[in-house]
Amino acid sequence: MSNDPRITGLIVGKFAPLHKGHQYLIETALADPTLDRLLVLVYANPDFPWMSSQRRAGWIRALYPQAEVYVPENPPPDDADDHTQREFVKEWLAQHKLEVRKVYTSEGYGPGFAQHIGAEHVSVDLQRERFPISGTQVRTWVKEIAESIEVKVTGTWENSHSQARLTQWVHPQVVRDLLHWLDPVKKVVFLGAESTGKTTLTQRMAQEFGSLFVHEYGREYYERKGGKLVLEDYVQIACQHLELENRARLELAHTKGSSYLFVDTNALTTLFFSYYYNQGGLPRLHQLANACKERYHYFFVCDDDIPFEQDGWRDNAVWRGRMQGLILHDLDCRGIEYSVVRGSLEERVEQVKRVLAGLPLDTPPSSPRHLGPRP
Repeated sequence: MSNDPRITGLIVGKFAPLHKGHQYLIETALADPTLDRLLVLVYANPDFPWMSSQRRAGWIRALYPQAEVYVPENPPPDDADDHTQREFVKEWLAQHKLEVRKVYTSEGYGPGFAQHIGAEHVSVDLQRERFPISGTQVRTWVKEIAESIEVKVTGTWENSHSQARLTQWVHPQVVRDLLHWLDPVKKVVFLGAESTGKTTLTQRMAQEFGSLFVHEYGREYYERKGGKLVLEDYVQIACQHLELENRARLELAHTKGSSYLFVDTNALTTLFFSYYYNQGGLPRLHQLANACKERYHYFFVCDDDIPFEQDGWRDNAVWRGRMQGLILHDLDCRGIEYSVVRGSLEERVEQVKRVLAGLPLDTPPSSPRHLGPRP
């Protein structure tokens, strides 16, 4: 039994995807003057590979920061009986020492579910009169969009037949994220400090999947200029790198239909070097860097656990470690999800494959290490 005096409410669902009916349910609970705290549990088993439970939970957190959103681990199968489903939630609440007083649903199973966990049931738009929409219907529209020729080739969806219906019932932020992940060419970017194996891994992953890679244009440009750049040069680097990505994406869409495009660094790295070497960054470069969060489907950071190789252009191993920390800091501050790959090339290849397959990494996180005073 919880000692928390606050009245806690609960909503449980797949939210696959989050639509206006779900939003009305959440907003009704949040508007309840007797409620002090709202828990939202998000899960499905099997999960949706193109909109994971974590991603769906992220939508709710972004739109309703006042709610506490969780993704329970190892949920029962979706087709499990009612008792199994109810017991799973009851046990999860007990493990987290949470006492729920109210349960909000728009489903017929609501009263029985609430009774099972010892809570009052609040029914919200059970007959779907206010918002006649379901997740199944939304997924059908999304599938229609994904199967359209235009989306497969160009990655755009503005003229899709199902656009109007989708935008009518789904929040714009969710729509953008859904259609981003439906792009048949998934963009995979590798970040990291100097000499962390980004280029080698990028090229190797393209070989593994019989796909294409985009090289680090900034390195080529930097060497051509003899290492002497002005602020405008960094914008040129970022724009040309983006153009190379767009060309490669179109080529893959036309030749393979669906694939991964592997990219060696992006505008985030370019912005970082602009400040490191020139102590500033132009607004256009900031725009390109800010767009990276929604441009790529997977972010990988190559760890600095391999020997440092000096090629005449790089700084040193100590600077590499400091730069690595700043890159991780930037990603965390921007709220970008990423995976750190470590070890040998072969180990890194397998780690990337696991993430792309939707599997968790089984490598332990590295321990933060003190790099000592500046040399």
